[in-house]
This record gives sequence, structure tokens and C-alpha cells, in this order.
Amino acid sequence: MSPHIKKVYVPMTETGFYILLCLRREAHGYSIIQEVDRLTDSEVRISPGTMYGSLSKMEKDGLIRFIREEDKRKIYCITDLGRQVLDLEMKRIDRLYHNMLEVR
Repeated sequence: MSPHIKKVYVPMTETGFYILLCLRREAHGYSIIQEVDRLTDSEVRISPGTMYGSLSKMEKDGLIRFIREEDKRKIYCITDLGRQVLDLEMKRIDRLYHNMLEVR
């Protein structure tokens, strides 16, 4: 993983985290918006502009890749690099959670 990728994506924004989390299965932008809404009980809402800007940047950076188009919707999936970044962030969140429990 390049220092640039690590600097830009770790720690991640909630938007970036949820996009990569959802793209462990093939999906299009609107389905990711719906899944994030469901996962967070509507506490995290990703606007279409934010979603498509993030997908474009993540694709350019190699974290996700375009697979195919279905009904004029672009289907994406996470890449190996994206999994590495997501794993780093999940470990970071896990560490934060365990540290929080220790100091309660």
C-alpha cells in the first residue's frame, strides 16, 4: 500500500468506510445509499453527489473497480487494495472500541 493511499484513506470518513464495506458484494451507487441507510437506521445518509464523487475517486485510486453496467447503473466491487484499506480501518475502529471499554 502506497503512503499516499494510507494518508488519504486512514483514518477513513464514514462515507468511505460504508462504501467499501458495502462493496464487499457487487453493488451500484444507489443500492449502497440504501444499504447504508438501513445499516445505520438512517443516521448516516450519503447524498448522490457525495456517493458518485467518492466512487469515482476510489476507482481512480484503485480501491474499487467497475465491473459492468446493468440498466444504466454501474456495478462496482472492492479490490484487494480496497480490502487492505478496509481491514486497516476495521482494526483501527476495533482498537478504539476496546480502548473505550478499558477507560469506562
